[in-house]
Amino acid sequence: MISVEEARARVLALAKPLAGELVPLRHARGRVMVTDAIARLTQPPFAASAMDGYWLAASDHQPGARLDVIGEAGAGHPFSGDVPAGACIRIFTGAPVPTSGGVVVLQETVTRAGETITLAQQLSANDNIRPEGQDFRQGDTLRAPRVLTPRDIGLLAAMNVAQVEVARRPVVAVIATGDELVMPGETPAEGQIICSNSYALAAMIEANGAEARILPIARDSEASLRLVFDLAKTADLIVTSGGASVGDHDLVGKVAADLGLERAFWKIAMRPGKPLMAGQIDGVPMLGLPGNPVSALVCAELFLKPLLGVMLGVDLSPVPMTATLGEDVGPTGPRTHYMRAQVSAGVIRPYRNQDSALLGIMTEANALLIREKDDVAREAGETLHYLPL
Repeated sequence: MISVEEARARVLALAKPLAGELVPLRHARGRVMVTDAIARLTQPPFAASAMDGYWLAASDHQPGARLDVIGEAGAGHPFSGDVPAGACIRIFTGAPVPTSGGVVVLQETVTRAGETITLAQQLSANDNIRPEGQDFRQGDTLRAPRVLTPRDIGLLAAMNVAQVEVARRPVVAVIATGDELVMPGETPAEGQIICSNSYALAAMIEANGAEARILPIARDSEASLRLVFDLAKTADLIVTSGGASVGDHDLVGKVAADLGLERAFWKIAMRPGKPLMAGQIDGVPMLGLPGNPVSALVCAELFLKPLLGVMLGVDLSPVPMTATLGEDVGPTGPRTHYMRAQVSAGVIRPYRNQDSALLGIMTEANALLIREKDDVAREAGETLHYLPL
């Protein structure tokens, strides 16, 4: 068995970033931008009022000054002409100021009578003007790679960028294996269970920027497995669950090898998830996850998400955090244990039952407590690492 760290390195080495494609900005949210975006204009493109009020020359900004209102400026409707000494214009938020060297006095701080305003005796030092280019200037850059958020989309739109180059979504073929499985909505026969792995894995794949294709369940025969593998030929990544152990009916490794699998490893020193297999079939990465639902999801967090990140050009590797242990835990064995746990207010408590078939606990957990292999017993109050879920 190899370590988790070595297994992750070998998994990430199986893939490389996919080519980029241009998409309209409207469809770019959540995609990975792979080329820097350059601002095509300056924002704001002119000095503009930050408030509703009155614009006047700085020399007229005197306590108690009386000024004539000679015009108005609104957003999209600038004032044209000069503003002589002793005069001002009504101005609204976002409107261009008529010239430099002025201030905007807030409307609630002046007294207006007809077409004349009187300034207060106490004046603000703030000019209430947004300078040209305060946000960004033409030629400024939004750097790639980055997963585009709604905030990024707003910025790109303001930069007058209509389309962006993003990483192509990896197409992931999801294959569940086993005679015991039926799809959700079907009625299981005696000895059968519902196939949950394909749906959970597809949801994780799509939540991380890829496209999942759930293929038919591969039954416990070489012919069935070959048929389903054939359906996965056009995928960028093949993910299987189940059938990667050493039982008489665990045929994934054998069939994949017959199809040309170049195996990177099989079996890792972790729990849950010891029977993990990875390699390439005709240059296409393949990740063989365990069949137990929790094992499959934990391995997907540790290996599948980072692998998708490589293909998308971003780092999706889980980042360990620290918390205080809320209760005593015993020593570990020869495998690193990722224990389902709850972390709250900096304190982490693992669930008592760590059976790898219990999806209910996996749903409740918000963390995986990391217990390194061959670790000693730990007491409440010690600081340990965990992965947030």
